Amino acid sequence: MRDVVEIGLGKTAQRGYHLDDIAIVPSRRTRDVDDVSTAWQLDAYQFGIPCVAHPSDATMSPASAVRLGQLGGLGVLNVEGLWTRYENPTKILEELAALGEDARATKRLQEVYAEPIRPELIAERVRELRAGGGTVAVRVSPQHTLALAPVILDAGVDILVIQGTIVSAEHVSTTDEPLNLKEFIADLDLPVIVGGCTDYKTALHLMRTGAAGVIVGIGGDDWSTTESVLGIRVPMASAIADAAAARRDYLDETGGRYVHLIADGDVQTSGDIAKALGCGADAVMIGEPLSLCAEAPAGGAWWHSAASHPSLPRGAFEVAGEPLGEMERLLFGPADEPDGQLNLFGGLRRAMAKCGYRDLKEFQKVGLVLDR
Repeated sequence: MRDVVEIGLGKTAQRGYHLDDIAIVPSRRTRDVDDVSTAWQLDAYQFGIPCVAHPSDATMSPASAVRLGQLGGLGVLNVEGLWTRYENPTKILEELAALGEDARATKRLQEVYAEPIRPELIAERVRELRAGGGTVAVRVSPQHTLALAPVILDAGVDILVIQGTIVSAEHVSTTDEPLNLKEFIADLDLPVIVGGCTDYKTALHLMRTGAAGVIVGIGGDDWSTTESVLGIRVPMASAIADAAAARRDYLDETGGRYVHLIADGDVQTSGDIAKALGCGADAVMIGEPLSLCAEAPAGGAWWHSAASHPSLPRGAFEVAGEPLGEMERLLFGPADEPDGQLNLFGGLRRAMAKCGYRDLKEFQKVGLVLDR
């Protein structure tokens, strides 16, 4: 049982741990790095690295999503983003990249995202992704899933990502017809990833909807403002471990149905990736690090998909940074800085080798130590 702390008379809080609070413990065995595999599989789709892109327009265009797929990851295009509102958003992305320290950055984001979504552009972007080869994945918010799903499904995607800040299997509304995830997923013949979630119960309920994958976390990083806006902060190490416990119980409940966990938050370096997987995740969702690739459509600027919300934005606009090189270098090196921001998955392979594990499933058993 995790520590429960009394924070005042009649009120307690459960203690939680961030990825920075833990470290990996090597085992008695080491392994040659060339004998380590970072491959994983979601339903029928195989990937060379456990990398899923955060669906931000700052990093994911049809071209960059295709490129990530070519390199072994899963690119995810936001069908509520600029690429489905504008025929060619390149000039808008260039303008956003040039904003610098402009105090109007959030207001400008809200303005450009006020343009209506065009269903014909959803179909066109899916065709572009399909033409690039690889697995086609798009993201839609829970609020717009029922309205946009017919267009998305007719376009022919491989994986559907239903992602919001917090997603539950039991949304209650007295004004609109809520999305019934269990009924919706049951009618589909493609894998669905849903999230985010932050605790055991929500993760278990999302698994019971029939989802193939569950996103753990809310994309928290230095530019997320969800804590200051909503008061929600996710200790990712604890959240992932709790979701992994839910998965074990769901495996027993169903007689063996495995649901993949995708960690979305506090993942900036190769060490963060290794610790997230060591806590029980199958893959990580990469956001801001991809903004510094040469392929990033916003030229180094970064914002979360919730940063442009028309009434309650949750994410600061980060000014464009200096590119670190091609996407391939970010993922596989070589690195010329010792901070873990380059060669992300080469660093993961090295961590797995140092601890003696040959694949990701084995690596989830790695020992952890609390060092803060």
